Amino acid sequence: MEKETNKNKGAFVERDLSWMYFNHRILQEAKKEDIPVLERMTFLGIYSNNLDEFFRVRMASLNRIAQSKDKNIKNDRERAKRTIKDINHLNSCYNKEFENAVNDITDELERQGIKLVHEHQLNDEQQEFIRRFYLDKLNGSTNPVWLSQVKEIGTTVDDGIFLAVKQMEWIEGKKKPKTNYALIAMPDKEVGRFVRLPKSDNKENIMFLDDVIRFCLPMIFVGSDNCTYEAYSFKFTKDAEMEMDNDLGSGMMQKVAKGVKSRKSGEPIRVIYDDDMPKELLKRIMERLNIDALDTIVSGGRYQNHKDLMAFPDCGRADLKYPKWTPLLKPELESCRSILDAIRQKDRFIHVPYHSFNSFIRVLREAALSDDVKAINVTLYRLAKASKVVKALICAARNGKKVTVVIELLARFDEESNIKWSKRLQEAGVEVVFGVEGLKIHSKLVYITCKKGDIACIGTGNLHEGNAKVYTDYMMMTARPQIVREVKKVFEFINKPFKPVKFRELLVSPNEMKPKLLKLIGEEIHNAKEGHEAWIKVKINHITDEDIVEKLYEASQAGVKIDLLVRGNCPLVPGLPGISENINARGIIDTYLEHSRILIFANGGLPRYYLGSADWMPRNLINRIEVLTPVYDEDLKANLLRTVEYGLRDTTNARVIDGRGTNALPEGEKFRSQEEIYKEESKDIK
Repeated sequence: MEKETNKNKGAFVERDLSWMYFNHRILQEAKKEDIPVLERMTFLGIYSNNLDEFFRVRMASLNRIAQSKDKNIKNDRERAKRTIKDINHLNSCYNKEFENAVNDITDELERQGIKLVHEHQLNDEQQEFIRRFYLDKLNGSTNPVWLSQVKEIGTTVDDGIFLAVKQMEWIEGKKKPKTNYALIAMPDKEVGRFVRLPKSDNKENIMFLDDVIRFCLPMIFVGSDNCTYEAYSFKFTKDAEMEMDNDLGSGMMQKVAKGVKSRKSGEPIRVIYDDDMPKELLKRIMERLNIDALDTIVSGGRYQNHKDLMAFPDCGRADLKYPKWTPLLKPELESCRSILDAIRQKDRFIHVPYHSFNSFIRVLREAALSDDVKAINVTLYRLAKASKVVKALICAARNGKKVTVVIELLARFDEESNIKWSKRLQEAGVEVVFGVEGLKIHSKLVYITCKKGDIACIGTGNLHEGNAKVYTDYMMMTARPQIVREVKKVFEFINKPFKPVKFRELLVSPNEMKPKLLKLIGEEIHNAKEGHEAWIKVKINHITDEDIVEKLYEASQAGVKIDLLVRGNCPLVPGLPGISENINARGIIDTYLEHSRILIFANGGLPRYYLGSADWMPRNLINRIEVLTPVYDEDLKANLLRTVEYGLRDTTNARVIDGRGTNALPEGEKFRSQEEIYKEESKDIK
């Protein structure tokens, strides 16, 4: 974020630096010794995975700007270069922390009886086990290619790991060996990244696939006698921006399919390599990756692609992880009575993962079977691999319901999956709408047309069973006519986006969400100046919109108390004298990924509540179709308020957001918000 008024000079953190501070909070969790060691390992994997995506998207965008020849964006180009430099500096510092954390966690695992071993530490039994493993699982999947035959490496996919092999052939009569170089793409997608070996010294033994392959190199290079081998890992990250085909003769699905294919030929922008790799070998690899001065080159340890640590084997050691919280079943949504009738009686809701997502699936299944239901409209952004949501919708279509699914084909990295599901739905007789070109459809909506009275569901998260196990999200289910009518209008707007439409209840982007949010903040400013109760409590993923931030600063200066729970980007700087001293911001990193969006405004003592899909980012407020709904049900209001206030009380998994990336732990009595929320949700059901 570049905007800086004289009044608020120094009050904005550049967006991408703010993201680096956020991801660092995840790394800091991995370093905490009071967290179970396998949970710490998972945090390392999440940190690495996030960083990969950040480089594929955000750093790639900065690189394109920095390399642009357009004379009209000179300032943007220079700014991008400075940001790249700052990010690379932070990345280098954090990388050292990461390597230290890996070593600490590895040592702790060994103390707990789980040992990571490499190819030179194997006993006879384990060596024989690896040989059999190679013949059974790896033979034919590890196919070396001589580096001399490779012109470009970057044309291959970037989600895996490569071993750069140095082969030294000892020829009789010659003092120095003949050196050859080869590449092996590791088959980790086929066989997994970790191999469990027979126990030794009463310890579980785990081996990276990298080291298994290193041990097997003489078997892989079959027919090469009198050779010794060294192998060094590396990975690269490519620009993930799709080259969209604007040919008017192509349908949206074909365009996206082509775009996904083009992503595979994106240019590498980051390389991570084993620091022990010989310079000559490294030079040859860099040449074939076409790396330039603005790209990121990081020397690392022996292993790359640490995102795989999210799937590190637990060896049956549940004691080294947090206790699992069983998703709760809400009685009113799990009985044999009609759920649709229960929703007509009063608003219902689920709060996943604390509540079971199956309750929502039951809503769709009843709608698929009920004679009362005539039609179902749904927006889908991301879908699970074996989606129960899709199966329920197909069931509804086969039972004669008119089913319309608005599916977002441009859900980043899920495009291929969404294309697959689109075809499946169409084959089952479902009408599939590919949304509005130029506007991503990110809203989470269901509209059920019924004879007895229509029903709408409005959520903060994707209709995705996998996400619902690890993402904190709300789904509100209502029959309130004023809400239901406007959800129907959103679907009409999607079908006819250029037709003017007004919303009285819902906040809908790109129509009027941003001005209405600014107005809500403005009303708190007015109330504060008039001496009325004035405060704002927000739980959100990202805040980057400049106008929103400026309005929050204005509110702070007017005396409005502002409490923010922000998971990710937060360019706003709390606690600045005369600017933001009334703003408090926290970010929570815990077992579940904080994903729900909740807005609460004091409104002079009669608080207004909203929940929905939108973050406070330009993309959400201007370039996407998003929906925030007012909340009227008192039970849901109380639940939302508790979630926000518990988050603000967190002293174990929250970090103070200060605009400098310090990420200090809040002071106070030990309080873990996710654990306490689960306890309270359990009490509510009993």
